[in-house]
Amino acid sequence: MNTIPLLDLVGQYQQIGDEITEAVAAVLASGAYIGGPVVETFEQQFANYVGVSECVACNSGTDALFLALRALGIGPGDEVITTPFTFIATAEVIQRVGATPVFVDVDAHTYNLDLDQVESAIGPRTKAIIPVHLFGQPVDMTRLSAIAAQHQLAIVEDCAQATGATWADRPVGSWGIMGCFSFYPTKNLGACGDGGAITTHDPAIAAKLRMLRNHGQSQRYLYEIGGVNSRLDAIQAAILTVKLRYLDQWNAQRQAAADRYTRLLQSLPGLLPPQPQPGGKSVWNQYTLRVTDSQADPGQTNRRDTLRQYLQTHGIGSMVYYPIPLHLQPVYAHLGYQPGQLPVSEQLATEVLSLPLFPELTAAQQTQIVYVLKDYCGG
Repeated sequence: MNTIPLLDLVGQYQQIGDEITEAVAAVLASGAYIGGPVVETFEQQFANYVGVSECVACNSGTDALFLALRALGIGPGDEVITTPFTFIATAEVIQRVGATPVFVDVDAHTYNLDLDQVESAIGPRTKAIIPVHLFGQPVDMTRLSAIAAQHQLAIVEDCAQATGATWADRPVGSWGIMGCFSFYPTKNLGACGDGGAITTHDPAIAAKLRMLRNHGQSQRYLYEIGGVNSRLDAIQAAILTVKLRYLDQWNAQRQAAADRYTRLLQSLPGLLPPQPQPGGKSVWNQYTLRVTDSQADPGQTNRRDTLRQYLQTHGIGSMVYYPIPLHLQPVYAHLGYQPGQLPVSEQLATEVLSLPLFPELTAAQQTQIVYVLKDYCGG
């Protein structure tokens, strides 16, 4: 039995290892390990890729979001609307600046923010909206931009899982006042460690971000604002510069694999493939389907979890993103959300399952995965 991992980073490295090694060796030989021309080159190339004038690299996607909120001056007494169906970093940074996250339920088909409910959640303390382009699927940014403009709210895009995705042929990260990216190794554009970046059209915001990421310095030993240490190191920038050249190719391979999954899974009972929204181009950071009718009776095992165990026994990796929505996490108990309050997110948490998906995934491997799924589902 051939095992198939959820993600294969080794396979990617084997394809471009020589280029990575050469780029890293050049940085080591230069002695410029923090900041410098290698980081600046990556920032400019990434800004061009996203279609903005400015890119400020930092040490993680989480810090990208945090720095973005700091640059906007969001803090105690302010509210920021976001999704409960995402990684905790999105809400964590809101709390970290002293503001309050306001969770809005998601759409059952796209897993992204339900924009009807976003409008209903806007109040006098709302200062910003953080849409998450979850699993690589872009939010309807045309409509969200109109909502934000009507209420004079800032949009900070969480693009952590969606580098290269577009809405209406416009890249994510270029719609809001800022776009925040993660270069964690599992992302479509992944470093060999942590990394992140903020994109913006506004040079003044970029200048503030550059101070914030470097202890609030406007020049050496002159501190104008309270900042943090959140710099991208030159080795990671060099690696990302190499990988950026391959990103469109890798995203196209992900798209082909996603199309193949959807075609092969279409007739299987109890499995609902992801449903991309017209107008958007996903980059398929995850292929996340729903195992329907998976809400078990009390004391019984969830059908999704049973399927995951079945895949594991057949050497196939999978993952649940995310088993507990954020509004029900203990850290947010003080906000007063109750079970049943955001029902779509809560149902998805019992049903979603991400299958292996990476650029190097072969058609033969997908056939093997679907064969196991068919065996389980009786299709």
